[in-house]
Amino acid sequence: MHVPDGFIDAPVSVAAGAFAAGAVAVSLRGARRELDERTAPLAGLVAAFIFAVQMLNFPVAAGTSGHLMGGALAAILVGPYTAVLCLAVVLLMQGIFFADGGLTALGVNITVMGVVTVLVAYGLFRLLTGLLPRTRRSATASAFVAALVSVPASAAAFTLLYRVGGTTDIPIGKVFTAMVGVHVLIGIGEAVITALTVGAVLAVRPDLVHGVQGLTAPLKLRIDGELVDAPAATREPEPASAPARSTRGVWITGLVSALFLAGFVSFYASASPDGLERVAADQGIDEKAEEHGAADSPLADYGVGDIADARLSGGLAGVIGVSATVVVGTGVFWVVRRRKEAPIEASREHENA
Repeated sequence: MHVPDGFIDAPVSVAAGAFAAGAVAVSLRGARRELDERTAPLAGLVAAFIFAVQMLNFPVAAGTSGHLMGGALAAILVGPYTAVLCLAVVLLMQGIFFADGGLTALGVNITVMGVVTVLVAYGLFRLLTGLLPRTRRSATASAFVAALVSVPASAAAFTLLYRVGGTTDIPIGKVFTAMVGVHVLIGIGEAVITALTVGAVLAVRPDLVHGVQGLTAPLKLRIDGELVDAPAATREPEPASAPARSTRGVWITGLVSALFLAGFVSFYASASPDGLERVAADQGIDEKAEEHGAADSPLADYGVGDIADARLSGGLAGVIGVSATVVVGTGVFWVVRRRKEAPIEASREHENA
């Protein structure tokens, strides 16, 4: 649901940009509490994985497709503050290099696809996991529901912004019904992808799933027909005698999966317009749509300029996008983590002095 330029007028776009900038600033501070030397690289990987999966449009109705937004997935895996930053990195990369999502609408996109989805999904996930039995199955089911609800919530947020600053005079009731209706269907796909991914990580490394940490009862995993306690999920430093488990295997597996999805599987994605594009065409929202400012980018529309073969062009663009996103994302989260450690190191030096 990448909003193009021209859908929302300048004043509301500026206001949404200011709100998004504030959310990112708050998230930069909050992410310091969520990130450590293990999770900073994983957060960059989550951003790259979301970039890859967003290339995989899936059909949801005749002539309409949808794709993962990723707010629920990121929030559950790495925490809500870090998740907002993940989505901001992805949307920034897509807007600048791939002409996907308007540049003047970047604040709108971060607000509706990043902030709203993360807040709704993470809040609902924590509510459900607090009420349901502490098992892997319950956590996976909670992730499914949270992701499902987050997508139409994002569509409703867009409708609200359109009500205030839409550039065409369309009955808002029709826009709301069409947007929420199609995004409920897209939400089912989002829920399946999110639940499968969260469930897979829970099965092998539950200690890396931020959303199940801090709850009173230990998470239960079913192994050979028996429920056993999952490894303790904690952010506290472990004793030197018990070094933290390496995340290298998870990181490599995740990166290879993202590269494979973006570089190969994306060729088979649905070519139908996504939910917003379909609603915009049907309702006339796109009457004043503007050409993207990066339309001449060599990677515009997820293809590499001057490469005629569609499979090779799209696959190479996907690999470039995933690689760039993991580098930029990891760099951002590494800096955030280092800023977290700086006051601690300064305090220790003061005490030693």
